[in-house]
Amino acid sequence: MALKFYNFLIRKKEIFKSLHPKRVGFYACGPTVYNYAHIGNLRTYIFEDILKRVLEFNGYEVEHVMNITDVEDKIIRDSKKAKKSIFDFVKPYEKAFFEDLKKLNIEKAFKYPKATRHVKEMIKIISALLRKGLAYKVDGSIYFDIFKFKSYGKLSDLKNQKLSAKGGPASGWKTRARVNSDEYNKADAKDFVLWKAAKAGELSWDAPFGKGRPGWHIECSAMSMKYLGETFDIHAGAVDLIFPHHENEIAQSEGATGKPFVKYFIEGEHLLVDSEKMSKSFGNIYTLKDIEAKGFDSLAFRYLVLTAHYRSKLNFTWKSLEAAQNALNKLREIVVNLKMETQRKSNVGMLKKRFAEEFKNYINDDLEMPRALALLWNIVKSEKLDAKTKYNLIIDFDKVFGLKLVSLRDISRREKKIPLPVLKLVKEREKYRKEKNFKKADELRKKIESLGWLIEDISRGPKLKKI
Repeated sequence: MALKFYNFLIRKKEIFKSLHPKRVGFYACGPTVYNYAHIGNLRTYIFEDILKRVLEFNGYEVEHVMNITDVEDKIIRDSKKAKKSIFDFVKPYEKAFFEDLKKLNIEKAFKYPKATRHVKEMIKIISALLRKGLAYKVDGSIYFDIFKFKSYGKLSDLKNQKLSAKGGPASGWKTRARVNSDEYNKADAKDFVLWKAAKAGELSWDAPFGKGRPGWHIECSAMSMKYLGETFDIHAGAVDLIFPHHENEIAQSEGATGKPFVKYFIEGEHLLVDSEKMSKSFGNIYTLKDIEAKGFDSLAFRYLVLTAHYRSKLNFTWKSLEAAQNALNKLREIVVNLKMETQRKSNVGMLKKRFAEEFKNYINDDLEMPRALALLWNIVKSEKLDAKTKYNLIIDFDKVFGLKLVSLRDISRREKKIPLPVLKLVKEREKYRKEKNFKKADELRKKIESLGWLIEDISRGPKLKKI
C-alpha cells in the first residue's frame, strides 16, 4: 500500500509525496520549557516518533526538526516568580525533557533549535511582512493583519468568523480585534502579535522596528524555515495547536515568502485522564516520573499510546497502564523465549511475506498502529510460524513500535560472557521444559552446574549465574 496520511489542510487522507525523492523535511512543535512535560505532551511526542519511524521504514531519510521554546509569556512570568533569569529557569525543564525522550525510546531529532538563538531570523520575517503591508505597528508592538491574508483560516476551517477579502471587518465584526498574548480563545480570530514592545525587567532584542521580543507564533516559522526551507513536507503537533498557532504560522510564513509553507499538517488528538481533560483543578496532570513512582516502566506508557489511533482520544487510567505493562512484559518474555528456541526455520517464506506486507499496509494507512499491534499478537499466537520467523518479524516490526523488545547488545554481551557449550545446554534444556520433560531438563541442569553455572527459571527466561 502507498503511504497515506490524513492531511488537515484538506481534511482527508491522501498519498504522501515528498518534495524531494526519499527525503522528508519534518517539523514538530517542541516543548515550552516552563514546567515538566505531562503525559499529554508525551503522547504527542510518541505519535511524532511513530510518524518518523514509519517514514524511515518506507526508506525515507527524515530531516526532523523540533524546537525548544525558551522565551514566551509563561516562561517570563514564572522565571520572575522564581527570581531567576529565563536561561537559568528553563535549564532543569529542558534537561528533564530530553531524559523523558530517552526513557520513551524516542529517536533524536536532526536539530533542536532554541527560540532565543533565532531572533535574527524572526526579525527578518517580520520586516518582510511590514514591507508587504501585512503587518502594522501599535504602541511599539507589531501585529499581523489577518484581513489582508485572504486564505486565513484554511487549516482550522473557521466557521464562526468570516473574514473579509477586502481588508476590513466582515459582517458582525464591529471593530478591529487584536491580541498581545501568546495563547487565546480557540475560536476567536484576531490580529496576532509578531513582536512585543520591550518592557522593563524583560529580556529584549534590538530590531529595526523597535526594541522588544518575539511573539510565540513567529518563533516556529523562523526555526522551521531556517533548517527545512521556505516550503517543506510535514508539520506535526497536537490538535490544540491547529488554531491559533499553526494557522498563524501559515499566515506569517506564506505572507512573508509568497510560497506554500507546508504540504502536510498531521495532528494528534488529546489524551484524557479518567475520561476528563487534564487540569490542575482535577489534580490529574501526571508526568513520566509519576508513572515510574508507581512502579511502571516508561515504555508501558509508550505501549498504551500504541493501542489508540493518533487521531482518536486516548483515555489514560492506572488500570489501562497496568494492562499495558502486563502486555509489554509478556511480549518481552516471548521474545526471550523465541531467541532461546533451537527449532529450525520452516518453509514459511510466503506466510512471512504476507505478515510483513500486512504490517506495512497498516502502518502506511495513516499510522494504523492498533491494527499493527493486533497483528503482532496474531504472529505470536500463530501455530504456522516457527520461532525464528516469529522472532525476526517481531524485531522488524519493533523498528516502528519502538518498544525495545530485545536489546541485541545486551544479548551479545551475555553470550560473550557465557561459554558456548553452556549456552547450547541451556537452550536444549529450555526445549525439554517446554515439552514438560522435566526429568531430562533436570539432567541438563546438573550438567550445566558441573560446568560451573547455576540456572534460575524466571518469567523472562532462564537466568545464569557463575558458581
